[in-house]
Formats: sequence, C-alpha cells, structure tokens
Amino acid sequence: MTKAQMDLNARREQLENRLADLDARLREIDEELDSHQSKDWEELATEREGDEVLEQLGVSGQAEIQQIKAALARMEEGEYGYCVKCGTEITAERLDLLPYTPFCRSCAV
Repeated sequence: MTKAQMDLNARREQLENRLADLDARLREIDEELDSHQSKDWEELATEREGDEVLEQLGVSGQAEIQQIKAALARMEEGEYGYCVKCGTEITAERLDLLPYTPFCRSCAV
C-alpha cells in the first residue's frame, strides 16, 4: 500500500468517524426537542429558546453530514483531494483543517 493510499484511508476513517459522531449528536438533539412538554409558561419559554439553539445545531450538523457524504463520494470516484472548481490539488494542510472541503484555498474565497 502506498503512502497516498494510507493517507486516503486515514482521511476516510476520519470522515466516517465524524459522520458517526454527527449522527449520534443529531439523534440526541431530536430526543431533546421531543422531550419538552412543560406546562409552566416560563419554563416553556425557556425551553423554546433552547430549542432554537438545538435546531440551529441540528441544521449545521445536517449540512456537515452532506459535505462529508460528498467527500466520501469523491473518494469513491477517485476525485478526493482535488478542487471541484479548478481541478488543482488541495493542500494537505487545508484537508487537515477541513477534510470534507471540495475547494482549494483560492476557489474557496
């Protein structure tokens, strides 16, 4: 196995682990949102404010899940690590920070 294949396997594992973490977190958010049944108006208002935060976390989690799934699909197609816009190779440093990014630094701006 070449170093590039080992690196790709490590990235795939990193993405799959993050996907599992996000999936678990989204299930927890759903359970928390479903559990609010307060009868007290003040408690209900506080729960609603918390729900808005949880819903936003859920939305951002779902967006990250879509990006991770797209990155995994690019891996399967042999296109991972290359910018989908200009085709240049994405630096390892950028992939370390954003392993699911489809763009090189120049095209991400």
